[in-house]
Amino acid sequence: MIKRIKQILSIALVYLFTLFIIGSFAKTKANSSNLNIIESGGWYETAYIEWTPHTDALGYNVFVKHSQALDTEYQQIDAELIREYETYWRADAVGLASGSYMMKVEAILDDELTVSRVSDIINVEAHDRSGFAFSSASKFKTGSGAYNDDGTLKPDAKVIYLTPATAKTVQLDVIVDSKGKKETGIGIAAILKLREKGHDQTPLAFRVIGKVTDENMSGQINKNGYIELKGNADYSEMNITIEGIGQDAYAYGWGILLRRAGNVEVRNLGLALFPDDAISVEGNNCNIWIHHNDIFYGKAGSDSDQAKGDGSTDIKGASTYITVSYNHYWDSGKVSLCGLGETEEYFVTYHHNWFDHSDSRHPRIRTGSIHIYNNYYDGISKYGVGVTTGSSAFVEANYFRNTKYPMMSSKQGTDTKGDGTFSKEPGGIIKAYDNLIIGAKSLIYANSDEGTVPRNPTSFDAYLASSRNEIVPSSYKTLDGGTTYNNFDTSVDLGVSKTEIDPVEDVVEIVTTKAGRLNQGDFTWEFNNEVDDSSYDINQPLMNKIRNYSSTIISIGGNQIEDPVDPNDPDDPIDPVDPASGTIVHNFTSDGKVNDFFSIAGKLSTSKGTVNYKGLTLTQCLKIETSTRITFTTTNESELTLVFKESGKRIKVDGISYTTTDIGILNLTLAPGEHTIAKDEVMNLFYMELIIDDSGEEPIDPEEPVEPEDPEEPVEPENPEEPVEPEDPEGPIEPGDPVDPEEPGESEKTDSNSFFKVIIYIASATVFVFGVLFMVLKIVISKKGF
Repeated sequence: MIKRIKQILSIALVYLFTLFIIGSFAKTKANSSNLNIIESGGWYETAYIEWTPHTDALGYNVFVKHSQALDTEYQQIDAELIREYETYWRADAVGLASGSYMMKVEAILDDELTVSRVSDIINVEAHDRSGFAFSSASKFKTGSGAYNDDGTLKPDAKVIYLTPATAKTVQLDVIVDSKGKKETGIGIAAILKLREKGHDQTPLAFRVIGKVTDENMSGQINKNGYIELKGNADYSEMNITIEGIGQDAYAYGWGILLRRAGNVEVRNLGLALFPDDAISVEGNNCNIWIHHNDIFYGKAGSDSDQAKGDGSTDIKGASTYITVSYNHYWDSGKVSLCGLGETEEYFVTYHHNWFDHSDSRHPRIRTGSIHIYNNYYDGISKYGVGVTTGSSAFVEANYFRNTKYPMMSSKQGTDTKGDGTFSKEPGGIIKAYDNLIIGAKSLIYANSDEGTVPRNPTSFDAYLASSRNEIVPSSYKTLDGGTTYNNFDTSVDLGVSKTEIDPVEDVVEIVTTKAGRLNQGDFTWEFNNEVDDSSYDINQPLMNKIRNYSSTIISIGGNQIEDPVDPNDPDDPIDPVDPASGTIVHNFTSDGKVNDFFSIAGKLSTSKGTVNYKGLTLTQCLKIETSTRITFTTTNESELTLVFKESGKRIKVDGISYTTTDIGILNLTLAPGEHTIAKDEVMNLFYMELIIDDSGEEPIDPEEPVEPEDPEEPVEPENPEEPVEPEDPEGPIEPGDPVDPEEPGESEKTDSNSFFKVIIYIASATVFVFGVLFMVLKIVISKKGF
């Protein structure tokens, strides 16, 4: 009898052990194949994390905490900071004080279950808050905008997310009178217009995500193409930050205008194809901080020297206590005009900027007192620092590599060797100290033979100081105007101490790794020094790459599965009728404005002459005016041909200006996505042709439908031994069962499949054990005769 009981119990134990091994394997397999962290890192007051997607995830939540904090102290970041790319997801946590952090990604599964992973320790640095924007002598003593000077968002700050879909629809309640009355601004322009009344100084952060174009900003930018940030009176406290998120935020086709504003920050943006200026600080601004931006070509202006745009960061009209730092200027034509129309002294700092093969105005100064330190002048084809109109500049510890004329003063020194660079204005004085200069064509010091020619005490480019605090003698004057150096650097708070100035030999390494956007942004280009050091012509391949740039973001928001055209516009079709391949032709002469593929808005005309194309005589056209719009969506790469009456004139396609050939034709290659044709110059369009490539067509995989087409299929169709609902969900876990150790970063919860399998196995094992015990008891009773 005892032998039989042992046999039965042995069988039971083997069965239980087998169930445990199978359940553990199922659990491990379900968790090991998904949601892997592929990269995490820190930057200035920012941490980020990237991961491969979980195949069963409905969406994601992301959290951040100090590395030494308890897990209960994780703080969830905003969903808009989470973005989907083709093969991975990414989230950025911003507004972090310097220190060490950890980030956690949580995949949301069915039945409110989650799987999570945790990053390694991420080190976050503080921004370099120095220069005149942070001078104790300034009005607000900071340029941190909506942030505290430790990098954290101010407690009462508001955040607005500016994406391609939200610029026109975001909302904010703004105080509009002294009694606290509020009005709701809808769209960026309306919000800023209400703020202009001057009653609401609540800190406000505009966070730009992805490539936001001038078309996305239609109605939100002024007629000149700028988002306007204006104060109610001179030097008004605004407390506003405009910041890009991650490595790929762009103000694309529009610029930023500041006027009468105080305490404003612009950071981590790519600015491209802007009108006139990228960032225009125009008239009575103070405590402005412009830093860590990538500034590319602007739109061509009407003058011959505006092929790359006009200004990149112009500062005008008595704007003072400004810091321009850690920006990367990509072959800019005119980097920074500093001063226009001022009658009194003002203060600006330029430091740690990468002037990457740019041409001139680094900066070009009138009247002001300007501190220029630790910048990298990298292959400058015209000149570096230019001083006029009685200005004083302290040029300290900069690295000049192949800069044709590192420093110039109007109507004297190097400037007198040519036709004059500065509009025949009176000169200014430069105090130079501890700069490293390689490959200059001309540099004339007033008091030293270390330039390219011997010293000239009357007609010079700069005074060479032997110590940082040396006073420049008043005997050194400009030839025109008799200006002397005002020695501001020894008498006012510069916002930076001697110990904060980096050694000049370290400048190249620091600037080329830290200037520009996070991780140097997502745009790459390799200049050819042999050509680009001396050329100030537009670099056409670089311009083409800028014009053809497209965002790789698929969706924004951790719980979004698809990227909507506009979440606030229910009438906007998610997937308009769009043939996958083939040729779509629209002839305005025969078809007017009717087309199932192109959406055409505008006026027709039969009085603009005729065009002959492909054997057709075209007599009717669409007038390209301000109100004209042609929109369409492609799912594959395509070739667009537009036929105009006019040659050599410009049309906008997706916010970028293109010029027709000498026979009025424009041919473009378009990436998949939404497209818009709109006015740049008045023109007349007679014919359109779109050839859609079918070589890369990828139909939807029928094995992975967006929505299952067989809802009646049971989860466990024919297995009574493994029911969907376990018979004993409250059964205790066997005390002897070992617990699987969690993988690093794994949450206590697992996905639904492995969870239910474990429950089923436990329930089955419990039923089996009770059955065995019942059989044993029955045998014992029968033998004993009870």
